[in-house]
Amino acid sequence: MSNKNFGFGTQIRKSPYFDSTVKWGATGFSVYNHMYIPRDFGNPEQNFWNLIETAILCDVAVERQVEITGPDAFKFIQLLTPRDLSKLSIGQCKYVLITNEEGGVLNDPVLLRLGENHFWLSLGDSDILLWAQGVAINSGLNVKITEPDVSPLQLQGPKSAEIMIKLFGESIKDLKYYWFRELDLDGIPLIVSRTGWSSEFGYELFLRDGSKGNELYEKIMFAGKESGLKPGHTSSIRRIEGGMLSYHADADMHTNPFELGLDRLVNLDGNINFIGKEALKKIKADGVKRLQIGLEIKCEKLSGPNTIFWPLVVDNNVIGKVTSAVYSPRLKKNIALAMVDIKYSKIGLEIEVIIQEKNFKCEVIKKPFFDPKKQITSKSLS
Repeated sequence: MSNKNFGFGTQIRKSPYFDSTVKWGATGFSVYNHMYIPRDFGNPEQNFWNLIETAILCDVAVERQVEITGPDAFKFIQLLTPRDLSKLSIGQCKYVLITNEEGGVLNDPVLLRLGENHFWLSLGDSDILLWAQGVAINSGLNVKITEPDVSPLQLQGPKSAEIMIKLFGESIKDLKYYWFRELDLDGIPLIVSRTGWSSEFGYELFLRDGSKGNELYEKIMFAGKESGLKPGHTSSIRRIEGGMLSYHADADMHTNPFELGLDRLVNLDGNINFIGKEALKKIKADGVKRLQIGLEIKCEKLSGPNTIFWPLVVDNNVIGKVTSAVYSPRLKKNIALAMVDIKYSKIGLEIEVIIQEKNFKCEVIKKPFFDPKKQITSKSLS
């Protein structure tokens, strides 16, 4: 879409930052969690370099929050996820999986604990609000589940810290990776966390008053002018380099945590009770038949991310599919996440991918493809 008339009708919600993103050059939108998300601010490779060299501001209001409150909120949130939350402190975030009764992944949100019995699930693209409300009806637990007026922005990249210091002062440097605090910016109520869907150092600013969206966006862009801040969109290149999942692409309800190598997010040994526990016990005992792998695709530079799943073959037999693929200008190669028959998951193995009816060689390589120890995202400012 190249014009400024992005009218899909009232059933698609606009973000509180919509007008500012159009003003700052958004030329293409997609739909995610029933809301517009800006997907195009020009060249995706330039957006990638802006992210890793300076900073970008991304409208991710589509990361809707499911708010869980009430006397039994902690018990309820533990029911939704196989990750042990017993050590989750107020003010802390955790990456979690939401699983169904078959052990399938329904979403992989970031969980924020705002109070003893007050939680947000910051969602990828899925209807977890409805799932949670449905689970609550039959849970026997006293909880209230709503979607609050909360809309995140992501300020990501190496210059994001100096921009945040301009906005909030030196004390922001004490905010640790995967922790958050409540802040007020000139009357704009926020939760600010040291998280983000970029594999780079950065922050998320959760706006708690949608009427102030464009005001917040403009304040951040103004504060970041001298630091080279650019408007941007979540970078497929960088998130694939970092091995980050995109729900519906790299995982869905027919994918289990063990296939994704996310065993650390599943606690089967403790006393915690969660949906899918028995199914996941059986899956672990039986062993998985598929596994997510990293691939280098040995063909000419890909023109952009894949828009369909590409079949992977050995001796003309389909053994899996490429779920996310892109050319990395930093690594100077085509990289991909794929789901394959476990027999073909060994590092160094050669298989073939079919792209537009042509076969190309691939090699199974280690993932994440860049910064495997997450030193960039977790570095300290103090």
